[in-house]
Amino acid sequence: MKTPRIFKVSEITSSIRSILETHYPFIQVSGEISNLRKPRSGHLYFTLKDDKAQIKAVLFVMQQRYLNQALRDGQQVICSGRISVYEPRGDYQLIVDGVNFHGAGLLQKAFEQLKNILDAEGLFDPGHKKALPPMPQHLTLVTSPNGAAVHDFIKIAQKRFPGCSISVYPVSVQGETAADEIVQAIEAINDHIDTELIVLCRGGGSLEDLQAFNEERTARAIYNSQLPVVNAVGHEIDFTIADFAADLRAPTPSSAAELILPDAAELKTRLSHLQKRMYHALNANLNQRAAKLALYRKIMEDSRRPLESLLIKLDYKTEKIERAMSEIIRNNQSRLERFVVLLEQHDPRKNLAGKREKISALQHRIIMAERNNLERHKKRLSNVTGLLNTVSPLATLARGYAIVKNEQTGNIIRESNEVQIGDEVEILLHKGSLNCEVTRTKPTR
Repeated sequence: MKTPRIFKVSEITSSIRSILETHYPFIQVSGEISNLRKPRSGHLYFTLKDDKAQIKAVLFVMQQRYLNQALRDGQQVICSGRISVYEPRGDYQLIVDGVNFHGAGLLQKAFEQLKNILDAEGLFDPGHKKALPPMPQHLTLVTSPNGAAVHDFIKIAQKRFPGCSISVYPVSVQGETAADEIVQAIEAINDHIDTELIVLCRGGGSLEDLQAFNEERTARAIYNSQLPVVNAVGHEIDFTIADFAADLRAPTPSSAAELILPDAAELKTRLSHLQKRMYHALNANLNQRAAKLALYRKIMEDSRRPLESLLIKLDYKTEKIERAMSEIIRNNQSRLERFVVLLEQHDPRKNLAGKREKISALQHRIIMAERNNLERHKKRLSNVTGLLNTVSPLATLARGYAIVKNEQTGNIIRESNEVQIGDEVEILLHKGSLNCEVTRTKPTR
């Protein structure tokens, strides 16, 4: 029997490449551009797809000079080129030599049509936009809890304004169910959650990946929200229908945190600066009044009594101004201290410690409850066991009684007339049994 040949990976890949390049030396493929990217090499890598399949494609930098316009996601094109295999990864791809543009892709067309319809209805009207709270104490993120975008947002938010509490309402941010989940989240937050702001959050992606934020129902849910909605979806170059319907469009999730939340350190610096300005203004006012006093003294130096009266009055006014200035400074210092205390009280680390203590207390209560429940069941089992022992026939046998059975029929004998002389019987005792023969019977009197 002939041993089958064993190929190396490189051999079979090279063979497949030769077959593809031989059978498809030059072809034209129509489809929609997706996942377009341009690394430092300058080559363009993208996916060419239709509604049933997709193929990877590459347009090298030297061939790009023949393009009539720049490539972008969503374009419907006809690519001319040849099929080849990139052997290190075993991927087959289309090496593109030329591109013929013949209209935007289906998703891009649908995007533009829906945008025009909703704009005509007034869903993007600037007059409908709601103002965002200047210093929100609680905001809710509508996002996937496993994505990098939510972690970037929370990291920057906690650094800028730790006094703000952040809740996460988990949803799918792409896929068939994503749009419905986002709509339900917006409605549920408006109805049931005590929050000041809703932030739609996810990272970038292709037009298909962001389709949930291009749905009409998503735009209408944003428009109908009683709470302000910020759309922080994608990268700076990504625009969705939700961007136009939202009260604020943030280029990225990270920039959303910077746009929504003030910088606590900057606020402290600003308060300190205002306090200094107020002190200098009051001091300047006092100096101005002192200068006026010097002028009055010079004018009235020949009239001693009026001058003394004026000096007393001026001293009174000066003391009054100094007290007022001191009171203003104390009030501002008190306000600043209260603000610092408020920032410290809302420190998420303290809230986390409190939650941990509460969880520990609940765990202890659960353990004690389980122990008490186990003890109750043990006592109940003991009582039932005692009751069973009381009514058990084995207990009766233990007190010296016996059970007599007919060895042939196996029936229990209760009266002497149920046996005849010569019958064999079995007597069951508490421990063991006796096999006996009836030699005499004694009827019941």
